[in-house]
Amino acid sequence: MADDAGQDKRKQHRARQSGVKADKKKLKAKKDTNQKEPELTARQRNPKAFAINSAQRAERNFRRKEDITAKKQHIPVVDQTPDVPPPVLIAVVGPPKVGKTTLIKDLIKSFTRTNVTEIKGPITIVTSKKRRITLVECNNDVNSMIDVAKCADLVLLLCDASYGFEMEIFEFLNICQVHGMPKIMGVLTHLDMIKNPKQLRKRKKELKHRFWTEVYDGAKLFYLSGLLHGEYLRNEVKNLGRFISVMKFRPLQWRGAHSYLLVDRLEDVTNTDRVRRDPKCDREVVLYGYVRGVPLKQEHMVHIAGLGDARIDELSAIPDPCPLPGTEKKRSLLEKERLLYAPMSGVGGIVYDKDAVYIELQGSHSHKEQEQTAEAAEQAELVSKLIDKKATIDEQMEQQEFRLFSDGKPIKSKDFRNDQDDEEEEESSEDEDEEGADSGLDAAGSEDEQDEFDAEDWRGENSEEENPEDSDAASSGDEEYQSLGNVKTANESDSDDEEARVLASNMSWKTNLAQKARDAFLQRHSESKNLMRLVYGVFNQSELRQEADAEGNEDSEEELGGLFRVAAKKQTQQQSDKDIRDKDERCLFEYQGDATRDWLAEENKELIKNCFVTGKWKASEDAENLLKMDDMSDAESEVYGDFEDLETGEQHSGKPKTDDGEDSDDESAKPEESAAAKRKMTRVEEENLTKAELMSKKLKLKAKFDAEYDNSGEGKGEEETGRITGDHSFYEDLKAEAQRQSELNKSEFAHLDNEFRIQIEGYRPGLYVRLGFKQLPAEFVENFDASYPVLVGALNMTEENVGYVNCKVKKHRWYKKILKTGDPLIISMGWRRFQTVAIFAKVEDNFRQRYLKYTPNHVTCSMTFWGPITPQNTGFLALQTVRQDQEEMRRLGFRIAATGCVTELDKSSQIMKKLKLVGHPFKIYKKTAFVKDMFNSSLEVAKFEGAKIKTVSGIRGQIKKAHHTPEGSYRATFEDKILLSDIVFCRTWFRVEVPRFYAPVTSLLLPLEQKSQWQGMKTLGQLKRERAVQNAAQPDSMYTAIVRKEKIFRPLAIPKALQRALPYKDKPKLGPEDPKAALERVAVVNSPYEQKVAKMMKMIETNYKDKRHRERVEMKKRMKNYREKKREKMASKERRQKELRKKVSRAISKMRGKKSA
Repeated sequence: MADDAGQDKRKQHRARQSGVKADKKKLKAKKDTNQKEPELTARQRNPKAFAINSAQRAERNFRRKEDITAKKQHIPVVDQTPDVPPPVLIAVVGPPKVGKTTLIKDLIKSFTRTNVTEIKGPITIVTSKKRRITLVECNNDVNSMIDVAKCADLVLLLCDASYGFEMEIFEFLNICQVHGMPKIMGVLTHLDMIKNPKQLRKRKKELKHRFWTEVYDGAKLFYLSGLLHGEYLRNEVKNLGRFISVMKFRPLQWRGAHSYLLVDRLEDVTNTDRVRRDPKCDREVVLYGYVRGVPLKQEHMVHIAGLGDARIDELSAIPDPCPLPGTEKKRSLLEKERLLYAPMSGVGGIVYDKDAVYIELQGSHSHKEQEQTAEAAEQAELVSKLIDKKATIDEQMEQQEFRLFSDGKPIKSKDFRNDQDDEEEEESSEDEDEEGADSGLDAAGSEDEQDEFDAEDWRGENSEEENPEDSDAASSGDEEYQSLGNVKTANESDSDDEEARVLASNMSWKTNLAQKARDAFLQRHSESKNLMRLVYGVFNQSELRQEADAEGNEDSEEELGGLFRVAAKKQTQQQSDKDIRDKDERCLFEYQGDATRDWLAEENKELIKNCFVTGKWKASEDAENLLKMDDMSDAESEVYGDFEDLETGEQHSGKPKTDDGEDSDDESAKPEESAAAKRKMTRVEEENLTKAELMSKKLKLKAKFDAEYDNSGEGKGEEETGRITGDHSFYEDLKAEAQRQSELNKSEFAHLDNEFRIQIEGYRPGLYVRLGFKQLPAEFVENFDASYPVLVGALNMTEENVGYVNCKVKKHRWYKKILKTGDPLIISMGWRRFQTVAIFAKVEDNFRQRYLKYTPNHVTCSMTFWGPITPQNTGFLALQTVRQDQEEMRRLGFRIAATGCVTELDKSSQIMKKLKLVGHPFKIYKKTAFVKDMFNSSLEVAKFEGAKIKTVSGIRGQIKKAHHTPEGSYRATFEDKILLSDIVFCRTWFRVEVPRFYAPVTSLLLPLEQKSQWQGMKTLGQLKRERAVQNAAQPDSMYTAIVRKEKIFRPLAIPKALQRALPYKDKPKLGPEDPKAALERVAVVNSPYEQKVAKMMKMIETNYKDKRHRERVEMKKRMKNYREKKREKMASKERRQKELRKKVSRAISKMRGKKSA
């Protein structure tokens, strides 16, 4: 209301307190309070008022509502997102000079309040409690755009609104459509360049609809109106950040089956001496990044995009450098939550380079005396104290002391003593092996318990409380060393005692050799796996007591101040129990003869009773009960009772017993009925059923049927709301099934230890891992540039092989040139980018792949090439060049040549090319002819015996036998007589071999200025243009003038015998008797009358022509005179108009002069 203080407040409505309306409202409220269900809606209280008036309108509304609901539904996908997901990868893509770097800086500042001066490599920031994002800037390079499209979760597509969508944007959208469409959000910049508001609105609308055409209708398009002090407006950036923070993503098919990571840090750990001797030697490189997709395993081979395939030499998980808030325990109060992780951008004064870490120091002004905070002063004081120390660290450690309690005796460092290093290693390895086998010891005190104080401190206390047997067993092999260690520290200063102690320690290895051998054997036995323990579980009473003590004393340890822990006595007890247990199981040595078990005793028989399966274990494990359980139906089979999963060790508990007394009485009263209900009745039992039992059985079956097929939930909803709802149970069941599967996947390994889980499952997504590689090229490290993304994708087992890949491909409609078979193509498929030679083909009706020389327009065709085996339906795109050459880009315009998907994986190719063998007949005998010039030898003819042949005129034939002369000729038969001028051809097919050429694109190995200039194998046309080589002209391919001689047909000659037999009307009458004789011209002589008539007609014609000529001359004269008169009239008219204009002008000027005067 404070904002509305300056405005006029409108008068609020006052409800009526009396009158007819008020009385009605009071009566209605009174009825509502008296009703049993006051929360009923109006439709439920008065259903007649909401009755259907028109069935057609109701049906139309219902159908529309169901259509809208069906459009919102999509196939449920099992959520594979881990508990701690990896950061959302956001790529900022766009042409040069559109504001990519500025937008990334503003987003970082909006989320973390940190200014980043240089954007290099991925930058990870924490945006909320449960989400992190990684910002990556994509270069204007095809290789970078392809790699970013393969791994990005969200793409911010920047466009210069004053210029419009450029070709790079359309290329990137096509790349995304092929490799899996991520979420795409458009961002329009440079809107302040358009000054006219109307034109700005029109421009926004045009770009929005064009963007919707390429992505989908309703795609989000942001507007960044302009810059203020070199930054975008804060509210606009914050609004964009809100959309990024709540964006949801659907899993993509390729990424849901492969693990990958985007490298955000690189280290070269090669031996410097080796690099000094050979600068071009193979390097040992370590890459860092977040695992994405599916769990990553070390056995998988990976592909580094732009480098090639590589085998992982080392794989380990390291602490997350940018953890979510609350996931990392703070070690001290000074540690802060890191909200920004940019190792390549120099944030925080630390820059990670290829092989070094640089710390940015302040300038000389930092050495001046300034006002320091308390924290800075404390740090400076600590550093100065360290510098002023004169003694070594060992001497200082000898004089250190501390006390556990304020009134206790101080403990000095020189009184503290460790055992020998070898014994420490043996004990630590023994403890680790015992933990891995199943010893049950806690790993928390594996190192702390090895440190021992002097005998006066706590060894004596423990030895008094322990049993004598346990103490003897625990210290069986350490008596000599312990006796030497009990020498008082005050006597160590004497030189004689020192020499005696050294001599005793040198000779102590010879004493008690047999006892040491026994101890070594027992230690090896305790470290080995025990098959009986693995199969039958705990079989020793000491282990049972040990586990019970471990559970009881789990929380018994006390901590002092959160730093020190009171030494528990159970570790020594556990070690002694373990030694005794191992020694009890063996009777090899004499000293264990008394402890050998008597297996005839009853208590010892109970220990091995479960090792034999012939007895009856439990009531639920009886053979008869197990057979009954096997006979149960699958729908009603339920196993009651607790059991343990031997593989995982997980305890599964059965259904708890009901506490209700009545239910228990009923169950005990009718055990036979419950057993009969859980198993299928036999035919004899069904025949012996009474009428009441048979009726109860039918009622149960009917109730079961009704429960399965009746829509009870929706019927109940109709009764409550009174509305007609559709049947969405199938979709809801699918969603519930996907949700259950997701929960099951997450809970399967949740209870395991992290290291053990990694061994089974692999490095799950979200972990920050360290990948070590050996024998990587030196150019990869020397020419590394953080602005180019390094994508590491894991390969499945089949994808490591190379073979023939058959694809369905279509030339892009925007690509100007057609693709030619045999030209090298750069293909991006899966994680790889490689160059290969493709052969195009067309699948005919008989499934034969016919060879094509060029790709057809607007139609898909088949393409086969030699490359890595990739799963079917994997999309790919083809380019002819990836060079950033302006002239070539201007000539091509659109660089993506073709798109398609993998259809078939085969180790061989079956592409056939049509070949026509042409021959000419040289002898013809009715329907038999001899043909030459088709084959070169009789052996070739023998191979084609029985083949079908055909003439150009369409007469079909067959090859019979070879003819002796000329060589390669043969005899053939036809269905009609052919001519010597006919051409005979035989249509054959031969197999085309696909070239085995596969070359990965190694753009990351090039120097910085040549990163975008990778050039593979060139086409034949490029080589000829570069070397100015012209093709030799072939005479058959020359375009010459076609000269066709006119065919002169012979006149029809009818024999005289036939002429005599013909009727008169069919006899030739006009033709000469001898058509071969030349025809003579006949002279025509007119009569005198005809001559007079001809002379008269000639005179009349001459007179008519003369008259026409005179009339034409007179008409020309008249036209000439008329034009002259008209010209004079127009000139006089113009003169009069000119004089009139002058008079008017003079009058106007005089009037103006008078007014001015």
